[in-house]
Amino acid sequence: MTLDFKMWYTLSLLIIMSILLILDIIELEVLFFSILLLLLMGKIITLEEAFAGFSNVGMLTIALLFVIAGALSNTGMLKQISPIILGKENTRISHTLLKLLFPVSIISAFINNTPVVAMFIPTIRSWTEKHHYAPSKYLIPLSYGAILGGMCTLIGTSTNLIIHGLMIDYGMEGLGFFEISKIGIPVAILGILFTSFLGHRLLPNRKEPLIELGEHTREFVIELKVTQEYENIGKTIESAGLRKLKGLFLFQIERNGRRIAPAKPDEKILLDDRLFFTGVPKTILELQKIPGLQLTKDSHFNLKQYDSAEIRTFECVVSPGSPLVGKTVRDSDFRSKYEAVIIAIHRHGERIAKKIGDISLRPGDTLLLLAGKNFYKKWYHSKDFYLIAVTEALPSKPQWRGYVSVGVFFMMIILTVANILPLLSAAGLGVIILVLTRTANAGEVRRTIDWRVLIIIAMSLGIANAVKQSGLADVLAHIIVRIGDHFGLLGILASIYFFTSIYTLVITNNAAAAMLFPIAVSAASAINADQRGFAIAIVIAASASFATPISYQTNLMVYGPGGYRFRDYLMIGAPLQLGIGAIAIALIYCFYF
Repeated sequence: MTLDFKMWYTLSLLIIMSILLILDIIELEVLFFSILLLLLMGKIITLEEAFAGFSNVGMLTIALLFVIAGALSNTGMLKQISPIILGKENTRISHTLLKLLFPVSIISAFINNTPVVAMFIPTIRSWTEKHHYAPSKYLIPLSYGAILGGMCTLIGTSTNLIIHGLMIDYGMEGLGFFEISKIGIPVAILGILFTSFLGHRLLPNRKEPLIELGEHTREFVIELKVTQEYENIGKTIESAGLRKLKGLFLFQIERNGRRIAPAKPDEKILLDDRLFFTGVPKTILELQKIPGLQLTKDSHFNLKQYDSAEIRTFECVVSPGSPLVGKTVRDSDFRSKYEAVIIAIHRHGERIAKKIGDISLRPGDTLLLLAGKNFYKKWYHSKDFYLIAVTEALPSKPQWRGYVSVGVFFMMIILTVANILPLLSAAGLGVIILVLTRTANAGEVRRTIDWRVLIIIAMSLGIANAVKQSGLADVLAHIIVRIGDHFGLLGILASIYFFTSIYTLVITNNAAAAMLFPIAVSAASAINADQRGFAIAIVIAASASFATPISYQTNLMVYGPGGYRFRDYLMIGAPLQLGIGAIAIALIYCFYF
């Protein structure tokens, strides 16, 4: 088989793949697998070369980092940071964005940016709704801050790890933990300043209509007691921030046996008050996480310390023939019989203004329960309940497991930076500790790993092998060298950078990095330049992708929640991408050539 056939066959498949990616008519993993099979059938690559990506150091490291980031998220350690960052109401968007984006970028430098953005999206939406701001002014900047932070260290984003693995495969020394920091940090600072002071002005001001509790909302009632730990004792309901909670309404206070209903905004909250809220299940679970607000002693349960891997929330509808009918929650001995705790109760068309323990249960009452994960299997066929459904999970762990996850995270960084262990080994050791301490169980490990991302990365590395083996990498490198040759080495470096940057707009950043890497190496070899500098250019160009929602996973994550349109990304992302490209190229040229 001639080299020309291999090259043209591979080029044709890449063109077809690119067109299908732009049209977005086939799932990404299906498309990549199809292209890989066609490359195998055309004998462009061997079976081993096609699936070598599944043993790539970078890909395996990404899988382990998913677990560590997932542990930080599931234990609630990441979520504790967000209220501190956003703070209270502030009328200056620029000031708020600076307070948000710098910490987000620092966190993203050390934790994969996908879980960081996933954690901040609901927090920002809740904060903007509370203060009547437009989430569209904050969510694209959130994604950009995470992307910019990810370019500052080896573990900041999966793209860095892919190039790290490819460099090792090509016989080069892998990236140092902070090697790209000298490029990434200046770029991140300038990108954040642009987004905070100018970029937000290019974003739309779209506010969501507030979702209020009403006659069509399935409301549950929960009772919480004010303890000494509550920081807003003595403040009014309004100043304590309990008046305009989305999906929640404080409708009654019980104080020394006296009911205060309705609970007015200027009513003060005192120690030992019992607060009666009505709301939807998820907001109820989040509400009781506030320090100083606890389930009353009737529940015999500390919801702040439960492990969501072992205990789940369920909704159960009481049947007409249930032995619970006519009994109060306290007299029913519910906890002993069902090994479950009633957190809240919903009764259609009626707001129950009694203590949870004093409520007499009726047929059709919906109970929000906290129970062991086997509750569903045990009671599903029971006549005591019409229906049992598993509700949306709210990640929770005992506090000490949160400290374990943080300790594992810092241990991994120290072992890597001090060159005691390679990153892959350090991350592997961290995962073992998380599993042995049950900070992450086997089920959580499987759930936190984004298998789709890993499969796409592995297959894109196989396609990258075809680009190299077919000779296409050398040909494309030669074309790029000729295009940039008029401006010398700087022109060639810029051509590689912007070719990668443009290709990233229509394909995932990881796949673009994998496929352009062999071309960059060939271009560097053709002009006897430092291959390392060209590899760094691929790292930055593939990550610094802001102009479309599909170019980076975090951009796509904020697309729906922010109510964005495609052009919104172009308006702010295109100038940012061009500006960062120019700065990055100049820095790479200064440091590596």
